[in-house]
Amino acid sequence: MSKRSNPAVRIAQETAHNAVFDAEGKPKPGVHNVLLRAVEIQRPFVLAYVRRLQRKHPRASAAKLAEILERDYLRAVTGGGAIVGATAVVPGVGTVASLGLSAAATVGFLEATALYATSLAELHGIRLTNPEKASTMVMAIMLGEEGTALLGTLSGQAMGKGANATQAWGNVLSKSMPTGFGAVRNRIQKAFLKNLLKRQGSALFGRALPFGIGAVVGGAGNLIMGRAVVANAKDAFGPMPDTVPGELKATAAPENLTLEGNNLGS
Repeated sequence: MSKRSNPAVRIAQETAHNAVFDAEGKPKPGVHNVLLRAVEIQRPFVLAYVRRLQRKHPRASAAKLAEILERDYLRAVTGGGAIVGATAVVPGVGTVASLGLSAAATVGFLEATALYATSLAELHGIRLTNPEKASTMVMAIMLGEEGTALLGTLSGQAMGKGANATQAWGNVLSKSMPTGFGAVRNRIQKAFLKNLLKRQGSALFGRALPFGIGAVVGGAGNLIMGRAVVANAKDAFGPMPDTVPGELKATAAPENLTLEGNNLGS
């Protein structure tokens, strides 16, 4: 005997889809702007975040701080998806209200991703003083190989794995404004929005599912996407430096302290 479909699930999915896309299946006006603003981040905020981690973990090496960034990032995006999905079981929170929280969770995922990616860049000695370059880097990392290959065209070399990858990112992003940056940014932005709406579409529907199902779908979906971001970032930046670089070094542990996660440590 075949299982009966739940009409509430179908209604939730249709409501979620209609809130984001028009009758032709294209994103409604304003959706793109909201998503693009979510990946914008200012460097002072990133530095303050990394320095707070350094004060909390004064003995941590660059590699150890990267591990902490990864752990906190995955906890944040996974918890966010699960918490929003769980609102479907709260009396008085209907499908439309739940959908609104789903959209907020999508933006929250992007904001957490932007903070993680730019913080990791700083630990690699890449100073992202230009917000446009910072958001372009975040979008490229979320795209994976496609995004890093596009960004790599600015430096005239392919961005593979290893030390050369970090050097290529640094060369591109440390320039005041590389030739052709605008055109490459537009290509990355277009691919990012297309890819994000395709991936987040199912996650958005999942968080709008009733009866607590959304808590499972939302948290699991965010974890999968978060792990993909972490893998992409590691491939893009390459190995961690041996020491904390740049102006962050002044906040690191004194030289007479043994650093956690450092090969020189006991």
